This record gives sequence, structure tokens and C-alpha cells, in this order.
Amino acid sequence: MTKKDRDLVETVDENGNTVNFELFDIVEIEDKEYALLLPEDRSDDEEADVVVMRLITEGEDYVFEAIEDDEEFKKVSEFIDNMED
Repeated sequence: MTKKDRDLVETVDENGNTVNFELFDIVEIEDKEYALLLPEDRSDDEEADVVVMRLITEGEDYVFEAIEDDEEFKKVSEFIDNMED
């Protein structure tokens, strides 16, 4: 898959900067969806940290939200860790 074939997501960080990610996967946990995102600017052979954001549906659009709740983030992180096993 080439970079132009990937699903790209543009978000804005807490400082108002635009950040681009590749949509790696979407997982559903307890009726909520979460996006697993990889930084777009990483090299293909570089291991990058996955960014996890909650997906909210607004009409036909998705809105990406940071996970503020520590317990929710822990639950999602454990689920993702178990996917790798």
C-alpha cells in the first residue's frame, strides 16, 4: 500500500496545530468506536506510537475526540494490547 492509498485523517491538536494521521484501524468496545491512528510523517520502516481517539458519529461525519477519562483510556489500551497477542 502506498501512502496515497491510505486513509488520511486531519486533526487539530490542543495548541491549534494541524496534525495528519493514517487511519490504521477502527475498533468497537462496549458500543463505542475508537480510531487507531499512526502519524502520517513517519517512515515506512519506523515503528510509531499509535494514537487512540474516540469516534463520534455526527450525521454522516465522524468526529475524533481525545479520551479524557483515565479508566476509559486504560480499558481501550488493554483491549488493543490483547489484539496483538
